[in-house]
Amino acid sequence: MHIEALIFSSEQSLRVEEIAYCLQAALEIDVSASQINESITAIQKKYSDHNLALELVKVNSGYQFLTKKAFHPVINLLQAQRSKKKLSQAALETLAIIAYKQPATKTDIEQIRGVNCDYSIQKLLEKELIVIAGKSEAVGKPILYGTSNLFMDYFGINSVEELPHIKELTHTTNSIGDAAE
Repeated sequence: MHIEALIFSSEQSLRVEEIAYCLQAALEIDVSASQINESITAIQKKYSDHNLALELVKVNSGYQFLTKKAFHPVINLLQAQRSKKKLSQAALETLAIIAYKQPATKTDIEQIRGVNCDYSIQKLLEKELIVIAGKSEAVGKPILYGTSNLFMDYFGINSVEELPHIKELTHTTNSIGDAAE
């Protein structure tokens, strides 16, 4: 029950190590990773019932309660109505470049977009969707940007390798001429 409560109360995915630490610190009991994994499997089985709206999902090397996909259309409508802080087109483009090219410098992003991206980077940092991933060895040692754990949680992925491939995002209706040409 403690593991279920910990995961449920966490805003972000919770790793097995974090669960073990919390149980040890609060209850003064040592729990192995295998015991925690057994409990997680039991919780996942419990929430596999089709009559429940939640499921326990592995996200970003941790676990998080999410609503089942069958309820996404209704929830998306609610989120759209409540959403006041949407990302601008410029911020979305900047985020996509960082996600696919990371680590990326401001210059990398500006070369692709063709415009200054200071504001977009600042907004993405404020929303914690990107992080400073270090400094480049290039002249001037520019800052490198990468996606954050919150980005992974928000998009429900464990790694950037799970992002759609560029070929999956292109539409054949946008092409000119026949494919045989």
